[in-house]
Amino acid sequence: MTSSLNCFKAYDIRGKVPEELDKDLAYKIGQAYAAIFKPEKIAVGHDIRLSGPSLTAALADGLMDAGVDVVHLGLCGTEEIYFAAFHLDVDGGIIVTASHNPAEYNGMKLVRKGAVPISGDTGLKDIEQRAISGEVFKAEQRGSMTSMDNQAAFAAHLLSYVDCDNLKPLKLVVNPGNGGAGAVIDKLSPMLPFSLVKILYQPDGSFPNGVPNPLLPENREATAKAVVENGADLGIAWDGDFDRCFFFDETGAFVEGYYIVGLLAEAMLARHPGGKIIHDPRLTWNTEEVVKACGGIPVMSKTGHAFIKERMRAEDAIYGGEMSAHHYFRDFSYCDSGMIPWLMVAELISQTGRSLSDFIRDRMEAYPVSGEINNRVDDPDAAIAAIESAFADECLEKDYTDGLSMVCNGYRFNVRKSNTEPVLRLNVESRGDRRLMEQKTTELLAIIRQPISN
Repeated sequence: MTSSLNCFKAYDIRGKVPEELDKDLAYKIGQAYAAIFKPEKIAVGHDIRLSGPSLTAALADGLMDAGVDVVHLGLCGTEEIYFAAFHLDVDGGIIVTASHNPAEYNGMKLVRKGAVPISGDTGLKDIEQRAISGEVFKAEQRGSMTSMDNQAAFAAHLLSYVDCDNLKPLKLVVNPGNGGAGAVIDKLSPMLPFSLVKILYQPDGSFPNGVPNPLLPENREATAKAVVENGADLGIAWDGDFDRCFFFDETGAFVEGYYIVGLLAEAMLARHPGGKIIHDPRLTWNTEEVVKACGGIPVMSKTGHAFIKERMRAEDAIYGGEMSAHHYFRDFSYCDSGMIPWLMVAELISQTGRSLSDFIRDRMEAYPVSGEINNRVDDPDAAIAAIESAFADECLEKDYTDGLSMVCNGYRFNVRKSNTEPVLRLNVESRGDRRLMEQKTTELLAIIRQPISN
């Protein structure tokens, strides 16, 4: 018997359908969740992928056969399951989604009551082993299923993060990338004064315009072009399950998520003075400076939503942000949302009359960055060791919170392994010296890309 399943990852379940994830396994996952966490009622839903309804039905059957009642939210986003898990009278939630993976993939993200994440260290490995065993339990009384549209309550919660009286009639380009964000935007828009330019708006699980992942440079052109052509104040794009949102300023320029973290941290500290802000180790200087200047306390956490959420709860942090466009809010049960950030940014622009580029221009000049550069390498550990050795004489400070971070004279960098593939992810920043940042990026890439001798 196999001891592991390829689709079980560090924080969630994700694999090709049906080779790695099929209806039989989805049923067993429902059974395993019920056996391990013993819920009475669970919320389920699925994103726009074509395999979503059938996998969700099998998952629900596994839960109901074990005696669990199921609240089926239908087509929804990951954060709608998070919301259900802390807003409804349920004991947890599961969404069938593969986020920004290609169309042939699907998966699941699982949470307990209160939207507490279930990861490898907190039950996901147990679910995997139970699913592998194939053990089936059928309760004396099968659970029931109730279908629910929870979007009105979700939209009302989202609007609690802004004062609608502050909002001005801005023109916004909104690009769900044929993912699921449009349904929530449509629920919000009657209550907002914005003029919306909708592109790639129709949900389509075949992804006719490519995978909805705005982190990929080739996926940014449509939003950037629409901003310029329509004279929009702001462009926003989402990934498939819309728990991440990406910003384009009024010139159509893509804004690195790093600078949005600083902007939202400042806004949250204006509401909650002295609060703690969680950030990841990849790029830190701008966030730390902004948070301290606003009287807050910056706290570094290992990258990844399960780690960030755990640290958010431990510190009772008001906000957490990753440069990869995950933004976490205490009042959202410490979970990440792709809807709250754009509402807050639009409110900032409305209140001040300043453009997004104006908000971040000084920060970009103060801390220029390389952007995350991914390199496929044969031996990631050897590459990291070679970097650590090469920069040893320049190093002023070293940190292993997540991969290797080294602070040198006027610049710092982080290099870390991917959790899922033989890839190294590099991020470099400097103190106001773009040329130095680019020079050190070139030096680091030369080491990463050179063949490792045995």
